[in-house]
Amino acid sequence: MATTTATITLASTDLLSDELALTTSATLTQAGTATGITQAAGLSRKTTTATADVTLFTAADYADNKADKVYIKVTNTEAARYVGIKLGSATVGRLYAGDWALIPWDGTANFIYAPGSTDEITVEYMMFHEG
Repeated sequence: MATTTATITLASTDLLSDELALTTSATLTQAGTATGITQAAGLSRKTTTATADVTLFTAADYADNKADKVYIKVTNTEAARYVGIKLGSATVGRLYAGDWALIPWDGTANFIYAPGSTDEITVEYMMFHEG
C-alpha cells in the first residue's frame, strides 16, 4: 500500500497577540477507506503568456467523487502575478507569486487555472488520485 503524507506548518510571531505555531499532517487515503492513494499524475510545470484558461486535469479522464488532491504552485516571484483557480466555470480563488495549495478535487468538473495577465507566469502542479 502506498503511503503519502501531506504536512503543513503555519508560524508567525506577529499575526496575532500570541505566537502562532500550527502543524498538522494527513495521510492521503482513498475515498471511505484506510487504503493509501496509489496513483499520481506527475509533477509538471506550465508557462503561459496568455490569459486563456489552462485545463490541468480533465474530469472525463478520472473517476467522480474520489479523494483526489491537486497540488498547485505559482513559481514566479513578481508579486502582482497570479492565477485564478477554477473548477469547471466556478472560480474558487487566486494564487499569487509563491503561493501554493493542496486542493481536494471530486473529478466532476475540469481543474483549470486562469492567468491574471499576459505576463509570463509558471505554474507547478501534480495530482494524487485513485484512478
